[in-house]
Amino acid sequence: MNAIPVGMRRRAPASASGTPRRAPGAGLLAAVAGAFTVAQLVLVRPGMGLGWDETVYVSQVTAHTPAAFFSAPRSRGVSLLVAPVASWSSSTALLRVYLAVLSGLGLYLALRVWRGLFPARVLATAGALFATLWVTLFYGPQAMPNYWVAVGALICAGCFLRARGGEPGRTALYGVVAGAALMAWMRPTDAVYVALPLLAAALWGRHWRLLAALAGGLAAGGVEWVIEAYAWYGGLGERLHEASRIQGGLGWQWAVDDQLRSLGGRALCRPCTGPMPHPLVAAWWFALPVLAALGLAVAVRAGRAARTLVPLACAATAAVPYLFLIGYAAPRFLQPAYALLALPVADALWHLVRTPAGRWRPAAAALVALALAGHVAVQYTVLARTVDRNTDNRRDWARTADALHRLGVRPPCLLTGHEAIPLGYYAGCSSGNTAGHNVNTTRAEVERAARRVPVAAVTRPGGTPPSYARTWASHRIGGLDVRIAPRPR
Repeated sequence: MNAIPVGMRRRAPASASGTPRRAPGAGLLAAVAGAFTVAQLVLVRPGMGLGWDETVYVSQVTAHTPAAFFSAPRSRGVSLLVAPVASWSSSTALLRVYLAVLSGLGLYLALRVWRGLFPARVLATAGALFATLWVTLFYGPQAMPNYWVAVGALICAGCFLRARGGEPGRTALYGVVAGAALMAWMRPTDAVYVALPLLAAALWGRHWRLLAALAGGLAAGGVEWVIEAYAWYGGLGERLHEASRIQGGLGWQWAVDDQLRSLGGRALCRPCTGPMPHPLVAAWWFALPVLAALGLAVAVRAGRAARTLVPLACAATAAVPYLFLIGYAAPRFLQPAYALLALPVADALWHLVRTPAGRWRPAAAALVALALAGHVAVQYTVLARTVDRNTDNRRDWARTADALHRLGVRPPCLLTGHEAIPLGYYAGCSSGNTAGHNVNTTRAEVERAARRVPVAAVTRPGGTPPSYARTWASHRIGGLDVRIAPRPR
């Protein structure tokens, strides 16, 4: 007789409300993403000026400064991402807040895709591991593509596994298309490297719908880049060749040590000749593959190898070009690999601190907690130094731009030479170079411009000025030599 009321009590919560119950773990993932957003706003500070690459992307859609030269490797994804704010406002702080909120939302959606493939505690730990890296916090609120390639990689790989596992409906397939398109929208070549294991798995297993979704997503995100290749570079092969030239020539090159040097907070390590970082700064980098391998072993033993092997394989192919094919480094290049590796690493950490029966291992839990606390402290120390250094550098650009204005170089104007692109953005001038990776003008065009608008040539202290500027009036502004053309009539 008690079976009827007991059964009714168990079913009552489901039928008493017309609203669907919240997905298990969604609140935990939202908390991680929200903390990530707050940490960006507090630690990176919205007032930090735009960096070199950011000025290129933002200048394409803003109205208060001319568009900077857009080199062959770049894609328009970041420019379109910032357009909702940059198209009508010149406020860097507003742009930073917008990107911090957007990056937190992106992290939440990327982790949510993996629900059911890993426990909620593993997903939350993976999100926290990725979000507390200094490189993730530093670039989350910046107008740069690599973080968004990482988000797209998580979405694409997670939805691939869900679709391959036979999830009903087309939601997972749409997720594959969206993740692949987001990656290709931001960096087409990175998208191809990340997707290689997924394409191979779909082809090997004859999952034709998955293969079509992957190919369609990559095509949808990269079509604009391909169209530009034929419109401006003479074809896709020519653009790829030019992109390779700008990156120093793609081919077998050992860049593992360069990436290691960049962990100390160097935004760009080119050439990478500085000292190695302190062992405490680099310790997590060496622990990462070990823990990822442990995560794979745990998954194989538990009979769920595929859901761990897929992110591991995608992380490996995503890292290959930046470890073995280019001769310089930047820590942001490996963000997609770090995001994908965070899943098996988090799984391994939970295996270390809890038994298969769910009991805690007190000694192991204490050691893991201590190691993670030290890791987070080191990351925040590197982040603070990186933020301070970059903030000072960008203030120098702003001060130089103010000095140029006082010397009569005001919009419309043209800057050439050393750091012409960021200085041009801060001064509101066009930028042009007759040599180097960003060649977009000629001596004759610069001389013609000098007869119409103010023109300045910038060199390092004691550097040799271009031949057309040797007779121009020389000024020392900060640590730069600036030669200003005679005033146009």
